[in-house]
Order: sequence, then C-alpha cells, then structure tokens
Amino acid sequence: MGQETALTVTDETQTPTKDTELSARVRDVLIIGVLLAAITLLHQLTSAVSPTQVAMHDLYRRLYYLPILYAAFRFGSRGGLVTAGASVLLFAPHAVVTLGGFFGQGVDNLFEVVMYVLMGGLFGRLRDHEERRTRDLMQVSRKLEDAYRVLEERAMQLISIQDYTQSIVRSVTSGVITVGPDGSVATLNPAAERMLGTSEDVVVARTIRSVFKDDGGLAADVARVLEGRVPRTLRDVTIVTRAGKTVHAQASVSRMRDVGGRKLGAVLTIEDVSEIKTLTDQLIRADRLAAMGELTAGVAHEVRNPLGIIRASVQLMEESGDNRAKAHEAAEVIKHEIDRLDRVIKALLDFGRPSVPTMRPVEVQRVLEEVVLFTRKFADRSRVEIVEEYAQDAPDVRGDPEQLKQVFVNLISNAVQAMAEDGGTLTVSVGFEDEFVFARFSDTGPGIESDVVGKVFDPFYSTRDDGTGLGLTIVHRIVDEHGGHIEVTSDPGTGTAFTVHLPALI
Repeated sequence: MGQETALTVTDETQTPTKDTELSARVRDVLIIGVLLAAITLLHQLTSAVSPTQVAMHDLYRRLYYLPILYAAFRFGSRGGLVTAGASVLLFAPHAVVTLGGFFGQGVDNLFEVVMYVLMGGLFGRLRDHEERRTRDLMQVSRKLEDAYRVLEERAMQLISIQDYTQSIVRSVTSGVITVGPDGSVATLNPAAERMLGTSEDVVVARTIRSVFKDDGGLAADVARVLEGRVPRTLRDVTIVTRAGKTVHAQASVSRMRDVGGRKLGAVLTIEDVSEIKTLTDQLIRADRLAAMGELTAGVAHEVRNPLGIIRASVQLMEESGDNRAKAHEAAEVIKHEIDRLDRVIKALLDFGRPSVPTMRPVEVQRVLEEVVLFTRKFADRSRVEIVEEYAQDAPDVRGDPEQLKQVFVNLISNAVQAMAEDGGTLTVSVGFEDEFVFARFSDTGPGIESDVVGKVFDPFYSTRDDGTGLGLTIVHRIVDEHGGHIEVTSDPGTGTAFTVHLPALI
C-alpha cells in the first residue's frame, strides 16, 4: 500500500513536468513555423521590379536566420538543420523566379543558402555541446549531492561515535590522561581531575611531570613509550598530587595511534588502589604475625629436638661409668647435634638480619656462569649434568651480585640434591619477556606433590632430614628485595622448575 502511494505521488509530480515540456516544444515549433511563414509571405507580397524592392528581398532572405537560430537554440543541431532546410526550400522559389536563380546577383543567393545550413548546423552543435555540458554538470552535481549526503551521514556517525566514546571515557572510574607526541598533556577525564585535584584546563599543554608533585616515575614511562622503546608499561606507583595527596595507584602507559598507524601520543591510565593497598598491608601484617608464630614454633621445634638428644646423651655418659666406648659415642652425638643447632642459628641470623644489598647493573648470565662453574663438580658427584641455555639479547638487571649468587647456588643445590639418588639433568636458562629477565632452573628429579608446592617457601619446611627449611625462604626474601618474584612448577615423576623473575634495566 505504501509503495503504491509513493508511485502515485511520483507520477503526479512528474506528469506536470512532462506536460509543460511538451507544451513548450509545441509552442516553439509554432513560433518557428509562424516566422518561416511570415518571411516567406513577405517575399510573396513584394515584387522585385525596383531596386528598393530588390533591397527588401535582400533583407527578407536574411530574416530566415531568426527561425534558424531560434530552432538551433531550442532543439539543437537537428532543429537548426531541419529549419535551415525548410528555409532553403521556402527561399529557393523566390531565388529562382524573382532574384535570378542561385547564381543571380553574383553568388549571393547560393552563399545565403549555404549560410543557412552552416548557421543552423554550427549554432545547433554549440547548443548540443552546451546541453551535454549542462547534463554532465547536473550529473556531477547530483553525484556531489549524493557524496555530500554520504559525508554528512558519516560525519553524524563519527560525531555519534565520538560522543559515545567520550561518554565512556568520562564514565570510567579510572583516571585517563592522553599525552601528545611531545609529551604534553592533551586531555583529562573527570576521574583523573578528581584524583589529581585539578581541572583539564589548568594542565593541558603542560608536561606530565609538572602535573604531579611526585610522579613516581610516570614521566619516564611516558617517555619510553613515546620513544618506541617499549609498547606498553604496567606497574604499581606511588604518586603525590600538587595538593600533597599521596595516591597508591596501578599505572598503565600505552601507545596511541590512528587508523593509518601514525603516532598520536600515549594514553596514561591511573587506577587508585589506595584502599586495596591498605587492606593488602593489613593482610601482610597479619601474615607476618602468623609467620612469626610459625617461625617461633619452628625454632622451638628445631632447638628442642637437639637439646633433647643432647640431654639423653649426657645421661648416657653419666650412666656409662668407665665404659669409654659408650661415652665416646654419646660425645659424637652431642657434637653432631651442636653442629645442627649452629646451622639453624646461622640460618636464622641470615634470615632475620639480612645484609643490605649493594645495587648496581648486573648481567644475570655472567653471575650464573660463575655459579655453575664452582657447582659443576658438586653436580658431577651426584651424576647430574648441568645444561646452560642463555639468550643473547637479555638486558641487565639492577641487583646485588653476591646475593643473586646466593639465590642461584641455593636453587642449583636443591635441584642436585633432589636428583642425587638416580642422577639427571639440570637445565639452567636465561631469557627476557614482559620487561623481566628470568633465570629458570629445570630438573628431571622426582618432582614435588601438588599439596606440597605451596609450602616450599615456608620457614622450617624441608623435605630433607638434614635441611633447615630456611634456604628457599631466604631465596624468596632476596628476590622480593630486588623487586622480582619467584615461581615454582612441578610435575611429580617428571621434574621441578624454579623461575626467578627480575626487573630489566631498559
């Protein structure tokens, strides 16, 4: 029904145009006919006896140009040539009978007939050319109008998308700061304004460093991203606003490019995690108290057992009398247990009073090579082969080489002791990924049960009878002090892998 209505409206709007055009054509034909008839009638009514009458005929024959040019203007070359032919046919009898033929008066009559045709054809051709140009221009105009409509629709869509995107950015709870290629602030969303205690108008065109009282290294991160050294950074920072407010945040800096890949700048996202950090600190404090309780219980257990054995040995010596063999055996047990107590106390001192690390740029591969060099003989005695796999492009880390040696020696010793019964292979590898240099120690030992893996870093937990249970705890503490983390994966019956991740110096 809607289509029929549309068609009806279209036909009704087009019919008057066609009728008007048809009536205009009929009117033009009548005008041309009337002009031709009038000029011919003038020729008929005027004789050529006197020179004045001959001059009149000369004037009348030139009047044929009026209908010819009018026809050419209205109907193009076809109308001009048809009217010119009609003029020739209407003028020919007068030229032959009255004006002495086409060669009368010289060749004027013949020249005039030829000019009729030339003027009708040439002027009509010009009219056709102009009409074609007009049609082409109208077609181009229609295409431009269509293109303009498409562009207008696209512009409306882009404006809608831009409004939608800005609404999203303004609605997120994280602070979003965009930075230009020169490192100057371009925009701030409302969350960033609230977090920094300032407005967008105040900080636009200023550097990132000037926005904060203490940026926590964010300006350096932005510079690294803008220079193309890293595509993205993500880390926990502590920033201080210009008003003096301290904010614990998780900050992310990433590149900002357009569709063509041209660098537009960087996007800095700041997530306020102050409340989370407060809760985390409380949990860490609670964990430390719990660990202190476990440590106290572990120390009491580790000290009580040797003391009990020493007490029993002393009683045995008292009861042995003159039996020197029994007294010597009891003395050996006492010395062994005293050595055990000494190892526990030494490990406790290393754990409780760690030395302050001397930080400097360190090449992890070189430290590992030194450690492997003096632990290889120890591994060979246990029939353990050490395989080294080092990546050549791993950057340096910032750390204390002596403490890192302590970490690596402990991990290699544990792996060798785990494979001591049957031997095996220990693969020591160094690589670089996600802004961290990693050192991985993968053995082919018996592995660790899944319910035990989570306890390997706990104080006084050991799978060996002669172990203090503090080695991996100290390793974990040293790695933490270096800003890294350690992971352990194990598959019982296949082997275990310890991986130390240290922040790279980039």
